[in-house]
Amino acid sequence: MNPALTLATTRRILTQLRHDPRTVVMLVLVPTLLMILLRYVFNSTLVFSRIAPALLGVFPFLIMFLIASITTLRERTTATLERLMTLPIGRLDLLFGYALAFGSIAVVQVALAAGVSLWWLGLDLAGSVVMLLVIAVLDALLGMALGLFVSAFARTEFQAIQFMPVFVLPQILLCGLFVPREDMGWLLRWLSDVMPLSYAVEALTRVTASSTVDAVILRNLVVVACCALLALVLGAATLRRRTP
Repeated sequence: MNPALTLATTRRILTQLRHDPRTVVMLVLVPTLLMILLRYVFNSTLVFSRIAPALLGVFPFLIMFLIASITTLRERTTATLERLMTLPIGRLDLLFGYALAFGSIAVVQVALAAGVSLWWLGLDLAGSVVMLLVIAVLDALLGMALGLFVSAFARTEFQAIQFMPVFVLPQILLCGLFVPREDMGWLLRWLSDVMPLSYAVEALTRVTASSTVDAVILRNLVVVACCALLALVLGAATLRRRTP
């Protein structure tokens, strides 16, 4: 992997996004707006503090999956990706360039949503703000990496969106957001254990409830980071040089 080529790809993606204000607004502001809506739907600081930590991971995960999959697919269908692949640039250079570009946006996205939740909406945080941000950013990067991966199997933007029920919605349903994972049946618990979003939500919940960074939180961080890296590597392996 060539760092110079990776950074060149990152600059190109950020330049394109700068000329697409609607996408930037969706990336940066939508998670924050959803958190505000959630707070006033429940109209209870106690309920909000119980649900919000998990959603600080779920909302960025969902949005980054959508944006990354559609953006990559658009470059594929317009032959931009095919032209880039004729240059002396590796597949990992391309995908890690995307990861850096979307990752930098994810930092802004999560920082804004967490900041508004903590200092305006009344989210009660017992642990470290920095650790909360790290976990939420990793979760957004996981969504981005999965979006890049599944874009290789879609031929239209509509098909990319159709992957949501396969890759995203089961993780949201089984991550412990609606029902504690320990109360699920053995099959659902097993499925939950193999889905990376479950580990992100558990880490966010533990950071919110305790000021101690224990081994469980560190394990969950490693699992989420490794899953994101694996999705990027698989995305590079399935990246085709020719547009179908």
